Amino acid sequence: MTAFGRRGWCPDAWRPMMAGDGLIVRVKPRFARLTRPQVEALADLAGRFGSGALDLTNRANLQIRGVREGGWRELLAALVDNGLVDEDPEAEGRRNVLVAPGWKPGDETARIAEALLARLSELPRLPGKMGLAVDTGASAVLTACPADFRIERAEGGGLLIRLDGRESGVAVHAEEAADRVLDLARWFIESGGIAAGRASRHLAPLPAWAMGKSRPVRTSLRCDPGYGVPFGRIAATSLVELMDVTGAAALRITPWRRIHPESSVAPPVAGFLLGTDDPLLRTDGCPGAPDCPSSSVETRELAARLAPHISGRLHVSGCAKGCARSRPSDVTLTGRDGAFDLAFGARAGDPPAHRGLSAEQLIAHFGAS
Repeated sequence: MTAFGRRGWCPDAWRPMMAGDGLIVRVKPRFARLTRPQVEALADLAGRFGSGALDLTNRANLQIRGVREGGWRELLAALVDNGLVDEDPEAEGRRNVLVAPGWKPGDETARIAEALLARLSELPRLPGKMGLAVDTGASAVLTACPADFRIERAEGGGLLIRLDGRESGVAVHAEEAADRVLDLARWFIESGGIAAGRASRHLAPLPAWAMGKSRPVRTSLRCDPGYGVPFGRIAATSLVELMDVTGAAALRITPWRRIHPESSVAPPVAGFLLGTDDPLLRTDGCPGAPDCPSSSVETRELAARLAPHISGRLHVSGCAKGCARSRPSDVTLTGRDGAFDLAFGARAGDPPAHRGLSAEQLIAHFGAS
């Protein structure tokens, strides 16, 4: 195993992960926003040091695919120079703050996120997959996105802080939100949360100050569709084209495999999906074999063939880790020993209804061609 061979955590730029197609180098745009110079730099660097492909993640991050080991450090230096990666590895590792993509400069989401980013050095060392969400709009949009500590709009109109997995949280003022997140993170460590790994699995009683009855506002069912990216995989140069065609000054990356240009027009752009009706936009599929060594099956070609024939959400996972989607789907296929397990209303790796099915059997079962 190479120095980059370790698995089981979320990679970042300072700690890339080796996959079947090379290193995965993760970029975490601040406020999930990329300026034109940053987009142009990404396109150039992804082509020079990697395969030219980018993945969009469910944390509104980008992953440069196929990076060669010999070029990683030069790539890293260029990402730092372009303001895409923090020059401090510890700071970059802690910068897992997801913001609702509709934020506006100076609003509560922006102010709270800025305060959190300024104080990340005070966070205790948390498990690598843990993160924060700031979702203070009139309706919640990040409820289904991965985060452990959530700052949200309360039903009564104020703000609350909630531990993921708990139905209610404690009321807070915007000015104290960062303090309370730090307090909750320290409690998580002190109460044995490391063993659980994620907030939703940590069942220890909350401290008295955090035992509030404030409930978050309802999740919005309406989402500006933006430009959809099938399976979250796109050529880096396509982001430049998107800016050229829309005339956008910046792009906002969302956790739903969609990109929102900061533009008043939305013409069609090659490689992107507009609207909300395409079945690929309700289909999740990890890279699968051969890109991922953990997978024994091809995933995305099969997912694309099945998607039009399945009502609801489809998840095709190369293994039981379920990297493409952590929540249940209407139809879930999990790769195992070169075949698939089929489950309904389940997560990847959950007990299946049928085991050991081939791709051809699944195509026939769902009437795909």
